[in-house]
Amino acid sequence: MLFTMQYLVLVHAATQSPTTPEEWEQFFAAAAASGLFRGGSALGSRELLGTDPEARPTDAVGGYMRFDADDVEALRALLAHHPVVLHGGTVEMCEMVVS
Repeated sequence: MLFTMQYLVLVHAATQSPTTPEEWEQFFAAAAASGLFRGGSALGSRELLGTDPEARPTDAVGGYMRFDADDVEALRALLAHHPVVLHGGTVEMCEMVVS
């Protein structure tokens, strides 16, 4: 299946309560079953390169996920069940420009 829209979901690290391994397993199973999920990872150490004195590392972002979706509402519905969202945190859905 060829999708026309690609999304990067930045997973913010802060939650109001801890997530559980079971919640992550359930979410990843649902994400895989949706056919939209393309991968992701937790993020480790950060390093800034360049000379902008205003630049700050994105410590608030703890990981990312990649999705392809023609129906953004289906992706929003899936992300409503993301463990971080369920625990009062935030995920940031960014449309990727496909050229």
